[in-house]
Amino acid sequence: MSDKGSSGKGYSYTGSGTNSQGNHYCSRQSDSGSSGYHYSNTDGSYYYQNTNGSTYYNSGSGYSQYTSPSGQVSKSTGK
Repeated sequence: MSDKGSSGKGYSYTGSGTNSQGNHYCSRQSDSGSSGYHYSNTDGSYYYQNTNGSTYYNSGSGYSQYTSPSGQVSKSTGK
């Protein structure tokens, strides 16, 4: 399965499932060979490791954190 996404760069899903804690995960690989994944957790939180090296975490209760590919961190409490 391949998707061009909003950035115009293609990627393919390489696996998905549910771990022993009941959390869903999905992994993908970009056309350039970089890998990424995301977790959707049973507590409502989720985490993305993107193929460009950035990460995004959302607690599901108002806190979020984005880290850019260069390492710049942006946090939000949602309030």
